[in-house]
Amino acid sequence: MALQHIPPIQCLLTFEAVARLRHAGRAADELCVTPSAVSHRIRQLESHVGLKLFGRGDFSLTADGAAYLVNVRAGLAALQAVPNGDASPRATRLRLAVTPTFSRQFLMPRLELFRNIYPDVDLVLQVSIPLLDVTAEQADLEVRYGPGAYADCESRLLLEETVVPACSPSYLNEFGPFNGFRTDAEIANARLIRSPLEPWSTWFASCGLDHPEPQLGSQFNDLGLVYDAAASGFGVALVRQKLGAQWLESGRLVPLSDRPVPSPHRHYVCWQPGTLDRWECEAFAEWLVETLS
Repeated sequence: MALQHIPPIQCLLTFEAVARLRHAGRAADELCVTPSAVSHRIRQLESHVGLKLFGRGDFSLTADGAAYLVNVRAGLAALQAVPNGDASPRATRLRLAVTPTFSRQFLMPRLELFRNIYPDVDLVLQVSIPLLDVTAEQADLEVRYGPGAYADCESRLLLEETVVPACSPSYLNEFGPFNGFRTDAEIANARLIRSPLEPWSTWFASCGLDHPEPQLGSQFNDLGLVYDAAASGFGVALVRQKLGAQWLESGRLVPLSDRPVPSPHRHYVCWQPGTLDRWECEAFAEWLVETLS
């Protein structure tokens, strides 16, 4: 058979998933695409093979669709087989360096979607400490929060952030009220929680204040600990609204301003040149960009 007559593999995978799950939305979740992409792929496949694969009103297979599904599943199984090799699937290892709070808030809640699409990829998460450049060992991909345009690696943008000062309800009741937390007096009377990962200079500049970084107050090098400390009444923290959404939405932290400030830094996924030549690295980088967009 000429190669140009073979349907695209993503269409075959989508057809098999819809036929198995009988639901476009669940198939979209499994494949980590949108429901509209599922519909587009099915239409593309039907056009390619010249057959109506599903009934009009639901996702039941037509007679042609049922017969074609047998061939598709046999073909996909054959593609997974390794000639003259171990019958058990071979896992592909991918090492990702990521900060603890990013991993807990953004990555871990979504990882099941990636594992459903790429079950043979063994993902190894390694702790990365921003600014200190600490990783457990060499990683294939790394998530950084910074200015971008890194000279030592290639990168793709994951998320932009805004920051806002926030504190616990009990701290606000005891030391508030604060009227936007934008004046010398308000800032001077508050205990500022410090972190080299989120300098207060971003907020000071937005207020038109020429203040140096505070030298007193609790300090942490993990933002999850910063937000936990603020929620425990240690003082006021400068909180990233997306990374700190769990604390803000639960009411454990109360924003002190309705005018969040864009952070000069962003979340990026980074790698050394040539890394994305490996299919698993390219697949994970693309999935991470899409799932966080």
